[in-house]
Amino acid sequence: MDTLTMRTGFEVELLAPAGSDRQVLADEIAARVHGHVRRSFHADSEPSTVPGVGVFRHLSPAFDVVDVDGRPVARVVDDITISADLAAVPGRPGHRGWYRVLSDDARLLRLIERHADPEASLGTVLEPVAELFGVGVDVLPAAARVDDTAGATVAVALPLPPGRERPCEIITPPLAAGHRDALEQLLAPARDLGFTVPKEAAVHVHLDAAPFRAPQAFANLVRLFGHWRGVLWSVLGTNPECVRLAPLPQALVELVEEPWEDGGWVPLRDAARATGLTKYADVNLTQLVSARPLRETVEVRILPGGIDTDAIVGSAAVVEAVLRRCLEHGPLPRPGAGADLDPHAALDELLAVVRR
Repeated sequence: MDTLTMRTGFEVELLAPAGSDRQVLADEIAARVHGHVRRSFHADSEPSTVPGVGVFRHLSPAFDVVDVDGRPVARVVDDITISADLAAVPGRPGHRGWYRVLSDDARLLRLIERHADPEASLGTVLEPVAELFGVGVDVLPAAARVDDTAGATVAVALPLPPGRERPCEIITPPLAAGHRDALEQLLAPARDLGFTVPKEAAVHVHLDAAPFRAPQAFANLVRLFGHWRGVLWSVLGTNPECVRLAPLPQALVELVEEPWEDGGWVPLRDAARATGLTKYADVNLTQLVSARPLRETVEVRILPGGIDTDAIVGSAAVVEAVLRRCLEHGPLPRPGAGADLDPHAALDELLAVVRR
């Protein structure tokens, strides 16, 4: 299995060498395709240490590579799950003058992203936001803040934490063909520049969601990641240090065994949303069951980190094969009694239906 036929997008987590950063890689990729780099924002979230605030959402420096015709080649962003390797060589805060914009409200952050200039300095980036609220920006020695007219904080800009310039997630556009060549175009520069695979790294693959918006296909997808988790982790070599992985909710695994064919997709979709689904699982089904999806993909998150193109494509081909098996007629069986002793044989037997 080394050829991909389904439309697939990749997210590859890497680490820049000490003293370098993700913009260096973006610039090198752009130079090799005779394109250019556009600065942008990347939105993410992390647990808050402030009492009463569960999560802080932030915008961090991101870099969009386009080719000579303006077509997207890759997006290069931070990944806050990458942290273990930063402790040894933490660096200094505010590398290159980089900063993050923080807010405790996702709606406000989307508004800020729409109006703020990613090329602006820390002291000026919040000026358009302040204008929206009819206030000024409080510029401090190492921060900038906007409070509304009632004194409630809208957003704060702070220097990028030490070392956070080094994590580098490469996000490809959806690839309909030539997957290996397109990926190698991104990973060869990374290898040449000394980028490495961080301790917590994973590779995520996104595949079209549309075929799985049907009761039988969706049920098989849930059965695959609900019952075959150990086999998949073993065959793919999932990184045990990878964070933000989890099994699917047991309520969802039980839900798909109910008779849904007559009721159709929409009732199952709505019921599935109520089972506690989260994107931070072995497979991210949240967009599949959303009534208003932001992207039309199923995201498989258990591929091991890597910087070798053939290894990544090989793992992605296994994922493609098992997802195709989910689209075959009939319920997906459970692994046999010896699956834990020979997971490769168990998976091979599962895929035999696709090969016939």
